[in-house]
Amino acid sequence: MDILELSEKMRNAGEDVISLSIGEPDFPPPDCAKLACIEALQKDNTKYTHSQGLLELREEIALHYHKKYGVNISPEQILVTAGSSPAFFLCFAALLNPGDKVILPDPHYACYPSFVEFLDGKCTLIRVKEKDRFHYDPHQVKKRIDAKTKAILINSPANPTGYLIPDKTFSKLAQLKPYLVSDEIYHGLVYQGHERSALEFTDRAFVINGFSKAYSMTGFRLGYVIAPPEFMRPMQKIQQNFYISVNPFVQMAGIAALRKAAPDVERMKNIFAARKKITLESLAKIGLKPLSEPEGAFYIFVNIQQYSNDSFQFAFDCLKKAKVGISPGIDFGKGGEGYIRISYANSIENIREGIKRLGTYIAKMK
Repeated sequence: MDILELSEKMRNAGEDVISLSIGEPDFPPPDCAKLACIEALQKDNTKYTHSQGLLELREEIALHYHKKYGVNISPEQILVTAGSSPAFFLCFAALLNPGDKVILPDPHYACYPSFVEFLDGKCTLIRVKEKDRFHYDPHQVKKRIDAKTKAILINSPANPTGYLIPDKTFSKLAQLKPYLVSDEIYHGLVYQGHERSALEFTDRAFVINGFSKAYSMTGFRLGYVIAPPEFMRPMQKIQQNFYISVNPFVQMAGIAALRKAAPDVERMKNIFAARKKITLESLAKIGLKPLSEPEGAFYIFVNIQQYSNDSFQFAFDCLKKAKVGISPGIDFGKGGEGYIRISYANSIENIREGIKRLGTYIAKMK
């Protein structure tokens, strides 16, 4: 966020800054979602809803998971939240007692430890490496499990790496004792292979998802958690006390997106796929190439250790000198040091120019 805020400050001062750091689609939301939201407001659909969310939306989410993954879940297992972050909070609040542990990959999405530690849980970090496509080794995970380990967190496709967890790894992790907490927010943005839901492998899973990424609805703040039935009432009670319910007009937008926005999602996915290709080609031209091609999300996690082992300083220098915003790998845990994250949630023109500037910057470091 420091890079993003400085980028905005420089841009507001008239500097020509290209941001390849932000993890937000640059597309407008689907028209059907906008129109549904407007229509709900015009009809004064602005009151509290059921604390679990509108039944109609929960039914559409259940139908979506049945059609896409072949799993049968009840709408009563779904809690609609104001984005995926509250879904994580509610999940861990219901699951963890003080001192309980959650296994996380390192590197990982920057906010994961905050969710756990805020609730007096502890993070068990397992280093994952680029030569292994940043995947867990289930054998190593098993060795780190103890009586306090409540959950294993999975993110596939992952932030910051974009990689998909192989089915074999998914299956082995599901066979271990702890619950799986599966962050599926980048589902729908996969360009090679197919994303798999944790619910295909086990019913001992909490699935976190939402509308921000694949539907480009970040500002709507609409997410959900699918949970084992015995955890739903505790999470619902926490929701009632902290959030009451999600805005009804935003929930109506979610219903419309699930029913009508598939063509919009496909169009955005195809554009992202083209951008990924250009990003990888442009990075290769300046000597920055990942060991293997990521399958999804909109990130490339690039090793810069030949130039710097201080990714934070590297990113700030690149912003100030080359006018390109990138995310330092250290933001994603100690395992991310020596890397930068490039986001291709930007136009092809800006991607090419931004990486060209990055190339000019690193050429001066040699």
